Amino acid sequence: MLILVLNCGSSSVKYQLYDMPGEICLAKGIVEKIGVKTPNHNAAVKRIISSIKKINAVGHRVVHGGERFKESTIIDKGVIKAIKQYSRLAPLHNSPNLAGIYACKRLFPRLAQAAVFDTAFHQTMPAYAYLYGLPYAIYKKYGIRRYGFHGTSHRYVAGEAGKILRRPLKSLKIITCHLGNGCSITAVDKGESVDTSMGFTPLEGLVMGTRCGDIDPAAVLYLMKKKKLSISRTDELLNKFSGLLGLSGKSRDMRDILSSAHRGNQRANLALEVFIYRIRKYIGAYIAAMNGCDALVFTAGIGENSPYVRREVCRHLSSLIKKFKMRILVIPTNEELMIARDTYRLVR
Repeated sequence: MLILVLNCGSSSVKYQLYDMPGEICLAKGIVEKIGVKTPNHNAAVKRIISSIKKINAVGHRVVHGGERFKESTIIDKGVIKAIKQYSRLAPLHNSPNLAGIYACKRLFPRLAQAAVFDTAFHQTMPAYAYLYGLPYAIYKKYGIRRYGFHGTSHRYVAGEAGKILRRPLKSLKIITCHLGNGCSITAVDKGESVDTSMGFTPLEGLVMGTRCGDIDPAAVLYLMKKKKLSISRTDELLNKFSGLLGLSGKSRDMRDILSSAHRGNQRANLALEVFIYRIRKYIGAYIAAMNGCDALVFTAGIGENSPYVRREVCRHLSSLIKKFKMRILVIPTNEELMIARDTYRLVR
């Protein structure tokens, strides 16, 4: 079965074609500058399809599935309606995801399509882990709670960790660290997400490339009042001009940060220290939450490619690593393969 995997962003469409169940990647690529060089998502998907002779099903990455979707699902009218509703929680992501779904429906009206949600894996979190200390009525009315993201990546590398350790996932306590431009850490107990660092949006948690991560809400209110910032300007500041970029004043790219820090740049070194400290703090908290840990997994751009970051994180956790006999693993993530697997399972 030939499965086309689509990851539709606001200005690009990434794709991979898999021959399943053999899990052979036959083609992959990206169509960029949608709205500039390519008119819209429909044209982008059409361009991708033109280079592929045949497909049997399409799997879509969908960022937000709210509380409704606890697992991947075949797309029908009800699913499309729900994805639309959750666009209010992720307007920058769900709308492009929907555009890809609509494009495929227009081009191949009878082709089976599946939605694989970033938030689904974290729907096993207990209420005490996902609720904020806000009035309960606000959670019930507006859905303000911690959802978590990068779920497909965390699910994939946790499963691979079980294979490497040659133990059933149900018998393991794993902490997965997805460290890239966006960063999140998840506590995986017996194969289920029991806590994760991202929250209502991907802004919460670790310091990231351009996102601030955890911050006192009162500091944001103070800043808005002091600098007379609008809501949109504040959102831009926290999401696009903070994190490693804001702290270093140099770059959001960890390679640039490391290079500058090793040359003696104090701001770059400070950004690095803050970044690593926040990771260690979350790992320590999740070891406590699960009362132990069998494996610590690093994945994504920084997690896979920065030995320095991994070494510094683990150096300060050496006593805990020794106590719990934790294995330290580097596992390249493959969200597209996970989407292909889910799509094949559902369509078959």
